[in-house]
Amino acid sequence: MREGLDTPIRTAFTKVDGLEIRYAMSPKIGAPTVLMLGPWPESIFAYLPIWTVLARDFSLVAFDLPGFGRSEGRADLMSPHAMGHFIIRVANELGVDRFHAIGPDVGSPALLFTAATYPQRVLSLVVGSGASVFPMQIAGILEAIVEAPNLDEFRKLDPAQVVLGSAEAIQNYDMPQFVKDDFVASYSGERLWESMAYVRQYPTDLPVLRPKLATMSSPVQIIVGERDPYVPVKDAELLHAQVKNSRLNVLPGGHSIWEEQPEEYARIAGDWLGGGYLKTGS
Repeated sequence: MREGLDTPIRTAFTKVDGLEIRYAMSPKIGAPTVLMLGPWPESIFAYLPIWTVLARDFSLVAFDLPGFGRSEGRADLMSPHAMGHFIIRVANELGVDRFHAIGPDVGSPALLFTAATYPQRVLSLVVGSGASVFPMQIAGILEAIVEAPNLDEFRKLDPAQVVLGSAEAIQNYDMPQFVKDDFVASYSGERLWESMAYVRQYPTDLPVLRPKLATMSSPVQIIVGERDPYVPVKDAELLHAQVKNSRLNVLPGGHSIWEEQPEEYARIAGDWLGGGYLKTGS
């Protein structure tokens, strides 16, 4: 089924491992395929500012990870390690073999697990703004969520206000109302608190990921904002140092750099996906 929104991101649902997963496609015959994972607490509509630009040169396949956006979730998948495997299941269901992938925020550690585990499937990654190294480099509300003994204090908050507050903190972006509405609906009821289980697995999963980074064969482009209040630039610098085939770009802006600096983000990503990824490690 399709949602009748006046947007180039036309969504549908498919079932993967018993879960309803929301996705969107913009196919381009003969072009490289790029998987795009929705960030948190947002959805695949976070890519609205860069979608049309990237769709000119690439075949786009975006989806909300289970438990995020409008995709159905399940407790056993709420960790970067488990999600790394699930990404391949979604790719299989959508008929995607070898692919590039864009996954900022919660998508970053998951995609790094995917690339480390399925190197034959992953051509390259574009990541950033998501905790990916250990010892962890996190701050602000993300650090509070990860380190809290439980979520009791967070459950006292209104999920809609939390999500809207996050959206309104994005600079230089007049976010369409339907995008805000989608973000709010994506984390209504218990979904926001349930999604927090994913980042609360960082202390367990990131130490497992750490030794895999040095042996990864998939090139990695890292794009971050210099003033990210949740994942400091130090995370990106350490990731760049640990992944031999990697490139780092730090842009002026905050956490949601794909929305704050869409032209530059799309330019860097497009250059990378169009062949720049072949030039690392040389």
